[in-house]
Amino acid sequence: MSPIVREVTIGPCRLIQGDCVEVLPLIGRVDAVVTDPPYGIGENARLVAKRGKLAKTIDYGNFEWDASPPDREVIDAVIAAGRRSVVFGGNYFHLPPARGWLVWDKVNSGNFADCELAWTNIAMSVRIIRHMWNGMIRQTESQTKRCHPTQKPVAVMVWCLGFLQADDTILDPFMGSGTTGVACIRTGRRFIGIEKEPKYFDIAVKRIQRAWDLKCSELPFEQVEPQKQTELFEEG
Repeated sequence: MSPIVREVTIGPCRLIQGDCVEVLPLIGRVDAVVTDPPYGIGENARLVAKRGKLAKTIDYGNFEWDASPPDREVIDAVIAAGRRSVVFGGNYFHLPPARGWLVWDKVNSGNFADCELAWTNIAMSVRIIRHMWNGMIRQTESQTKRCHPTQKPVAVMVWCLGFLQADDTILDPFMGSGTTGVACIRTGRRFIGIEKEPKYFDIAVKRIQRAWDLKCSELPFEQVEPQKQTELFEEG
Protein backbone atom coordinates (compact mmCIF):
# COMPACT_ATOMS: atom_id res chain seq x y z
CA MET A 1 0.00 0.00 0.00
CA SER A 2 1.37 3.41 -0.97
CA PRO A 3 2.25 5.78 1.90
CA ILE A 4 0.85 8.61 -0.24
CA VAL A 5 -2.76 9.13 0.84
CA ARG A 6 -3.42 12.00 -1.57
CA GLU A 7 -1.35 14.03 -4.00
CA VAL A 8 -2.15 17.43 -5.51
CA THR A 9 -0.12 19.39 -8.07
CA ILE A 10 -0.49 23.18 -8.18
CA GLY A 11 1.82 24.92 -10.62
CA PRO A 12 5.39 24.13 -9.48
CA CYS A 13 4.15 22.64 -6.19
CA ARG A 14 3.74 18.95 -5.40
CA LEU A 15 1.64 18.45 -2.26
CA ILE A 16 1.50 15.05 -0.59
CA GLN A 17 -0.69 13.88 2.28
CA GLY A 18 1.12 11.22 4.24
CA ASP A 19 3.64 10.52 6.98
CA CYS A 20 6.96 12.07 5.99
CA VAL A 21 8.84 9.12 7.50
CA GLU A 22 7.23 6.88 4.91
CA VAL A 23 7.09 9.38 2.03
CA LEU A 24 10.64 10.76 2.16
CA PRO A 25 12.27 7.62 0.66
CA LEU A 26 10.03 8.11 -2.39
CA ILE A 27 11.12 11.72 -2.92
CA GLY A 28 14.87 11.44 -3.27
CA ARG A 29 17.31 14.15 -2.30
CA VAL A 30 16.37 17.74 -3.09
CA ASP A 31 18.26 21.03 -3.11
CA ALA A 32 17.01 22.30 0.23
CA VAL A 33 14.76 21.44 3.16
CA VAL A 34 12.93 24.32 4.84
CA THR A 35 10.65 23.12 7.62
CA ASP A 36 9.10 23.72 11.03
CA PRO A 37 8.70 20.36 12.82
CA PRO A 38 6.58 19.94 15.95
CA TYR A 39 8.63 21.00 18.95
CA GLY A 40 6.85 18.77 21.46
CA ILE A 41 6.23 21.69 23.83
CA GLY A 42 2.55 21.12 24.52
CA GLU A 43 0.67 23.03 21.86
CA ASN A 44 -1.66 20.04 22.06
CA ALA A 45 -2.98 21.62 25.27
CA ARG A 46 -5.07 23.93 23.06
CA LEU A 47 -3.12 27.02 24.14
CA VAL A 48 -5.61 27.62 26.94
CA ALA A 49 -3.19 27.96 29.82
CA LYS A 50 -0.90 30.50 28.20
CA ARG A 51 -3.01 32.27 25.60
CA GLY A 52 -6.33 32.76 27.33
CA LYS A 53 -9.20 33.96 25.19
CA LEU A 54 -7.32 33.39 21.94
CA ALA A 55 -7.60 29.62 22.44
CA LYS A 56 -11.39 29.87 22.68
CA THR A 57 -11.75 31.76 19.41
CA ILE A 58 -9.68 29.51 17.13
CA ASP A 59 -10.36 25.84 16.44
CA TYR A 60 -6.99 24.32 15.61
CA GLY A 61 -8.30 20.77 15.64
CA ASN A 62 -6.20 17.78 16.72
CA PHE A 63 -3.02 18.62 18.63
CA GLU A 64 -1.63 15.12 18.97
CA TRP A 65 1.06 15.98 16.41
CA ASP A 66 2.74 18.22 19.02
CA ALA A 67 2.45 15.94 22.04
CA SER A 68 6.13 15.03 21.61
CA PRO A 69 8.95 16.01 19.23
CA PRO A 70 9.88 13.74 16.33
CA ASP A 71 12.45 11.07 17.07
CA ARG A 72 16.03 12.02 16.32
CA GLU A 73 16.06 9.48 13.49
CA VAL A 74 13.19 11.38 11.85
CA ILE A 75 14.97 14.73 12.15
CA ASP A 76 18.16 13.18 10.75
CA ALA A 77 16.21 11.78 7.78
CA VAL A 78 14.61 15.19 7.17
CA ILE A 79 17.97 16.96 7.14
CA ALA A 80 19.51 14.28 4.94
CA ALA A 81 16.74 14.82 2.38
CA GLY A 82 18.26 18.16 1.33
CA ARG A 83 21.72 19.40 0.46
CA ARG A 84 20.96 22.48 2.53
CA SER A 85 18.58 22.68 5.49
CA VAL A 86 16.69 25.31 7.48
CA VAL A 87 14.97 23.77 10.51
CA PHE A 88 12.87 25.96 12.79
CA GLY A 89 13.01 24.87 16.42
CA GLY A 90 16.46 23.41 15.84
CA ASN A 91 17.31 24.28 19.43
CA TYR A 92 14.87 21.55 20.56
CA PHE A 93 16.38 18.73 18.51
CA HIS A 94 20.01 18.48 19.70
CA LEU A 95 21.37 19.11 16.23
CA PRO A 96 25.10 19.44 15.46
CA PRO A 97 26.82 22.75 16.23
CA ALA A 98 26.03 25.24 13.49
CA ARG A 99 27.33 28.62 12.41
CA GLY A 100 24.41 29.89 10.36
CA TRP A 101 21.47 30.20 12.74
CA LEU A 102 18.47 32.29 11.65
CA VAL A 103 16.66 34.28 14.35
CA TRP A 104 13.11 35.55 14.05
CA ASP A 105 12.50 38.36 16.55
CA LYS A 106 8.72 38.57 16.99
CA VAL A 107 8.93 42.06 18.55
CA ASN A 108 6.40 41.12 21.20
CA SER A 109 6.02 40.69 24.92
CA GLY A 110 3.91 38.74 27.39
CA ASN A 111 3.37 34.98 27.25
CA PHE A 112 4.56 34.55 23.68
CA ALA A 113 8.20 33.65 22.98
CA ASP A 114 10.32 36.66 22.01
CA CYS A 115 12.16 34.78 19.26
CA GLU A 116 12.24 31.56 17.30
CA LEU A 117 15.45 29.94 16.12
CA ALA A 118 16.11 28.09 12.89
CA TRP A 119 19.14 25.79 12.62
CA THR A 120 20.86 25.71 9.24
CA ASN A 121 23.84 23.90 7.74
CA ILE A 122 24.64 26.97 5.65
CA ALA A 123 28.12 28.45 6.06
CA MET A 124 27.23 32.01 7.02
CA SER A 125 26.95 34.28 10.05
CA VAL A 126 23.92 34.35 12.33
CA ARG A 127 21.13 36.50 10.86
CA ILE A 128 18.04 38.08 12.37
CA ILE A 129 14.72 39.38 11.08
CA ARG A 130 12.48 41.58 13.21
CA HIS A 131 8.86 40.98 12.28
CA MET A 132 6.04 41.58 14.75
CA TRP A 133 3.78 38.58 15.30
CA ASN A 134 1.93 38.86 18.61
CA GLY A 135 -1.50 37.27 18.55
CA MET A 136 -3.73 39.54 16.46
CA ILE A 137 -1.07 42.27 16.39
CA ARG A 138 1.02 41.50 13.34
CA GLN A 139 3.27 43.39 10.96
CA THR A 140 1.71 41.51 8.03
CA GLU A 141 -1.34 39.30 7.47
CA SER A 142 -3.26 41.21 10.15
CA GLN A 143 -6.51 40.69 8.25
CA THR A 144 -5.89 36.98 7.72
CA LYS A 145 -7.15 34.36 10.16
CA ARG A 146 -4.47 32.08 11.52
CA CYS A 147 -5.25 28.46 10.76
CA HIS A 148 -2.35 26.67 12.49
CA PRO A 149 -1.03 27.15 16.05
CA THR A 150 2.60 27.45 14.91
CA GLN A 151 1.91 29.28 11.65
CA LYS A 152 4.76 31.50 10.43
CA PRO A 153 4.40 34.78 8.52
CA VAL A 154 4.92 34.37 4.78
CA ALA A 155 7.40 37.26 4.98
CA VAL A 156 9.60 35.35 7.42
CA MET A 157 9.64 32.27 5.18
CA VAL A 158 10.42 34.44 2.13
CA TRP A 159 13.35 35.86 4.11
CA CYS A 160 14.58 32.35 4.95
CA LEU A 161 14.43 31.33 1.30
CA GLY A 162 16.65 34.28 0.48
CA PHE A 163 19.63 32.40 1.95
CA LEU A 164 19.17 29.58 -0.58
CA GLN A 165 19.75 29.41 -4.33
CA ALA A 166 17.04 30.98 -6.49
CA ASP A 167 16.57 27.79 -8.51
CA ASP A 168 16.46 25.41 -5.53
CA THR A 169 13.65 22.89 -5.19
CA ILE A 170 12.38 23.29 -1.62
CA LEU A 171 11.03 20.40 0.47
CA ASP A 172 8.92 20.88 3.61
CA PRO A 173 8.24 17.49 5.25
CA PHE A 174 6.06 19.14 7.94
CA MET A 175 4.05 21.39 5.64
CA GLY A 176 1.31 22.37 8.11
CA SER A 177 -0.87 25.08 6.60
CA GLY A 178 1.46 25.53 3.62
CA THR A 179 3.26 28.78 4.40
CA THR A 180 6.57 27.56 2.96
CA GLY A 181 4.75 26.63 -0.25
CA VAL A 182 3.19 30.08 -0.49
CA ALA A 183 6.64 31.63 0.01
CA CYS A 184 8.04 29.40 -2.77
CA ILE A 185 5.36 30.56 -5.20
CA ARG A 186 6.06 34.18 -4.37
CA THR A 187 9.78 33.68 -5.00
CA GLY A 188 9.43 31.49 -8.10
CA ARG A 189 10.71 28.25 -6.61
CA ARG A 190 9.63 24.64 -7.01
CA PHE A 191 8.11 23.13 -3.87
CA ILE A 192 7.36 19.70 -2.41
CA GLY A 193 5.22 19.63 0.73
CA ILE A 194 4.32 16.65 2.92
CA GLU A 195 1.62 16.85 5.61
CA LYS A 196 0.16 14.04 7.70
CA GLU A 197 -2.93 15.74 9.15
CA PRO A 198 -5.85 15.82 6.65
CA LYS A 199 -7.20 19.10 8.11
CA TYR A 200 -3.97 20.96 7.53
CA PHE A 201 -3.32 19.31 4.18
CA ASP A 202 -6.66 20.68 2.94
CA ILE A 203 -5.82 24.14 4.27
CA ALA A 204 -2.38 24.05 2.62
CA VAL A 205 -3.93 23.10 -0.73
CA LYS A 206 -6.33 26.06 -0.54
CA ARG A 207 -3.66 28.57 0.48
CA ILE A 208 -1.15 27.44 -2.13
CA GLN A 209 -3.83 27.36 -4.83
CA ARG A 210 -4.81 30.94 -3.97
CA ALA A 211 -1.16 32.05 -4.11
CA TRP A 212 -0.72 30.37 -7.50
CA ASP A 213 -3.92 31.90 -8.85
CA LEU A 214 -2.73 35.34 -7.77
CA LYS A 215 0.64 34.82 -9.40
CA CYS A 216 -0.96 33.66 -12.66
CA SER A 217 -3.35 36.60 -12.67
CA GLU A 218 -0.43 38.99 -12.05
CA LEU A 219 -2.43 40.62 -9.26
CA PRO A 220 -0.21 42.07 -6.52
CA PHE A 221 0.36 40.04 -3.39
CA GLU A 222 -0.24 41.77 -0.09
CA GLN A 223 2.75 43.76 1.08
CA VAL A 224 4.93 41.24 2.89
CA GLU A 225 8.40 42.64 2.26
CA PRO A 226 10.65 41.39 5.06
CA GLN A 227 12.81 43.90 6.86
CA LYS A 228 16.44 44.21 5.93
CA GLN A 229 18.59 41.33 7.11
CA THR A 230 20.56 42.30 10.21
CA GLU A 231 23.79 40.64 11.18
CA LEU A 232 24.25 39.59 14.82
CA PHE A 233 27.93 38.87 14.52
CA GLU A 234 30.61 38.30 11.96
CA GLU A 235 33.06 35.46 12.38
CA GLY A 236 36.68 35.71 11.40
